[in-house]
Amino acid sequence: MTPSPYPIVRMRPKTQARAVRHGAPWVFDNELVTDRRTKKLAPGTIALLEDSERKPLAVVAVNPNSRIMARVLDRDAQAVIDGAWLRKGVARALALRERLFEAPFYRLVHAEADGLPGVVIDRFGDAAVIQPNAAWAEGMLEELCAAVVEVTGVKTVLKNAMGRARVLEGLDEENTVLHGVAPVGPVPVPMNGATYMADLMGGQKTGLFYDQRPNHAIAAQLSKGARVLDVFSHVGGFSLACLAHGAESAVAVDGSQAALDLAAEGAVQTGVAERFETRKGDAFDVLTEMGKAGETFDVVICDPPAFAPNKKALEAGLRAYERVARLAAPLVAEGGFLGLCSCSHAADLSKFRTASVRGIGRGGRSAQLIHTGFAGADHPLHPQLAESGYLKSLFFRLV
Repeated sequence: MTPSPYPIVRMRPKTQARAVRHGAPWVFDNELVTDRRTKKLAPGTIALLEDSERKPLAVVAVNPNSRIMARVLDRDAQAVIDGAWLRKGVARALALRERLFEAPFYRLVHAEADGLPGVVIDRFGDAAVIQPNAAWAEGMLEELCAAVVEVTGVKTVLKNAMGRARVLEGLDEENTVLHGVAPVGPVPVPMNGATYMADLMGGQKTGLFYDQRPNHAIAAQLSKGARVLDVFSHVGGFSLACLAHGAESAVAVDGSQAALDLAAEGAVQTGVAERFETRKGDAFDVLTEMGKAGETFDVVICDPPAFAPNKKALEAGLRAYERVARLAAPLVAEGGFLGLCSCSHAADLSKFRTASVRGIGRGGRSAQLIHTGFAGADHPLHPQLAESGYLKSLFFRLV
């Protein structure tokens, strides 16, 4: 075997080298020999990972400052991580999305599940937004940008540096234009028959949440002729899809006026503005006020932020999900539908479902669970990384 050009990092004896051989994408700091040489490696260094018997396992990206100390890039120990390797990875990801979608609006790269650890790329027609959430990707950002441009033909590439993951990797929070010219104003995105307005430069995350696409479609299917309440609405994800499929009316509730303004513009672009209303306020306060006023809706959807972003926050997060369900359930008309969502990977499906059902019961209602949804196929699940299956969506019929 040709000697590797990369420095070597080695797993400790009695650690799970077999897991890496079988596809596990992460190696934690307590699984590696952390001698002086390893600790001095610059964050993002490409290295050859060996087991405790010095047998090659994979080419990895190392960050001595991160709990996830090594991320598997390629299980071929002879792999060279360069522009050609990045182009191959982006092309592989693109081939799946082109099979799934007719229009170029989707998550192009979903991190470990697409073989590019820590890298998230969303595509908005001729523009792409990259979140390089791992040190190796930040270090190769120029080559990554070039690969995206060459493979997809996009005219603009933006860097979004916001998010907890970058902080954990010790990276900056500076958004910038990597290629082309930043779009002037929000970008229209067609999805589920509606038009959404995505603020690529100043919006939340990359500007739009593509992961909820199939769950928007389920809600829309339930909403023909219905009065819809969309809580934690962001730019109108659920409400605009429901209106596009014949909902009688929709109210979008969010704490961000900027997001609600984008939702209102999306309603105009979709041609449903006369049936759409926004209400700014804390979601818990608004739900409480609506309950006291005796308001009811045929379909209520609650899609809150991650209440349990990590294990430490799990119990408090589950209580928050239960509270959402308890406040929302009385607002659903008899025979109507309640959609409850969680994007907290720490709260698995069973725990989230239990909290939701408890909340519905405490809200004085009985329910049938009619659908369990997850992220769309452009957000593939890495079968050995539970964190990549973060999104859960439960649809209940209330009686």
